[in-house]
Amino acid sequence: MDARDRLIFALDVDSAEEAEGLVRLLSPAVGVFKVGLELFTAEGPTVLAAVRRAGARAIFLDLKLHDIPATMRAAAKAASAHGADLLTCHCDQTGIFEGLDLGRTRLLGVTVLTSLGPEDLAAMGYLGELADPRALVLKRARLALAAGCAGVVCSGAEAAAVRAALGPEALVVCPGIRPDFGASADDQKRIVTPQMAMAAGASHIVVGRPIRKAQDPVKAAAAVVEGIRVGLAGPA
Repeated sequence: MDARDRLIFALDVDSAEEAEGLVRLLSPAVGVFKVGLELFTAEGPTVLAAVRRAGARAIFLDLKLHDIPATMRAAAKAASAHGADLLTCHCDQTGIFEGLDLGRTRLLGVTVLTSLGPEDLAAMGYLGELADPRALVLKRARLALAAGCAGVVCSGAEAAAVRAALGPEALVVCPGIRPDFGASADDQKRIVTPQMAMAAGASHIVVGRPIRKAQDPVKAAAAVVEGIRVGLAGPA
């Protein structure tokens, strides 16, 4: 897999027109484009076809499905019909997707959002060991694979532990990425650089604002891809 195919760019905008413009601009440097709740809610499922026509080679549909198993199975099947390559979900039970043919669509289990820290988990009622994001991520990562997912979404801070737990074939997708070229943490709490995430065992990283808000988004995307290469190469 080429380094650029490991970069997922977040199309966190509210119109198909703006999303298509970003895809046309960044597709030479970006392998996967993420359609999240903002864009999907604004434009509906037809936006996936629009993004594909604009030049996206792969689409990550980040809807974080969370419902009873029958509804999640039906929603996943519908997403696969629209051509999503990756689809996120929350997994609270084993076997949710057992026997479900989704074609090329691969499921990713959401573990712990990168905007959450230990104090947030404690406020949510997680006690003892599970108030530690790493412990909760590992518990949910194992549950996601048992539910039928191809991998998980987790912070780069937990990527090494997740890779060790899930093995070499699992997808480990890391948001909360902040490159060295000056982007702030914003609402993210568990952040790492592209190099750190890849060196820790990530298969892909998700980057949005540091590229979208850069003075030169193409140059910023190229810098992130270079960081991916460096991280994959490991210590000099």
